[in-house]
Amino acid sequence: MNLPPVGLGTMGIDDPDAVATALSLGYRHLDTARIYENETVVGEGLAAGLAGGEFDREDVTVATKLWIDDLAADAVAPAARESADRLGVDAIDLLYVHRPRGDYDPEATLPALDRLVDEGLVRNVGASNFELPDLDRAVDVLDAPLAAHQTELHPLFYKPKLLDHAREHGYPVVAYSPLAGGRVREVDAVVEVADAHGTTPEAVAIAWATAKDPVVTIPKASSEAHLRANLAAANLELTESEVAAIDAVEREAELFPE
Repeated sequence: MNLPPVGLGTMGIDDPDAVATALSLGYRHLDTARIYENETVVGEGLAAGLAGGEFDREDVTVATKLWIDDLAADAVAPAARESADRLGVDAIDLLYVHRPRGDYDPEATLPALDRLVDEGLVRNVGASNFELPDLDRAVDVLDAPLAAHQTELHPLFYKPKLLDHAREHGYPVVAYSPLAGGRVREVDAVVEVADAHGTTPEAVAIAWATAKDPVVTIPKASSEAHLRANLAAANLELTESEVAAIDAVEREAELFPE
């Protein structure tokens, strides 16, 4: 599926106005999850944005995720319907398996998701926090194409082989925590590139991520200033040598390990 370079990650956002403001600025990808306990907030922000009449519902990709206790075959549909109701949407544009853990059984969970696509409650199925064997199994079992894989990705942590898999199978990688929880300000290579461009380390981190086909990002922001800055970062063009310098950073600083 086609996703914009920068979407809105909403973990921790508890004010619908932040979501509505993002939409007014041009954000067209909203990402939440059942475990964030803010699907209603996102839905209210979406409704407020739509009321302005500047865009249509079809213009916005609304994504959420089933938590590990929603993944048994008989739990998938009720959980998805609850999420759609909280979001205030007739169909969820992108529904992820949040983690392949807990009640996840690819031979049972994924067919249940396929049925929701057939019914029209879900438009696309995604994976989140999967490793390569999990991704291979999902591609094999799903009738619907795997629409996206969401994974932690920032200058201090990423797995190139996951990007290779996405290119091979034709789906985007959705990078969460692209700012490494603010730690990109402490990465010398990122700071040096930011200084060279007269911009911020945060903008460079987003530009570095989106320079890696097929990566898109979902940084969290709630203030208008940060929302604007993150959206604008997609227009920052780094040189190959600048990307390579950040690639060479010593990493393995995973923020959200299993």
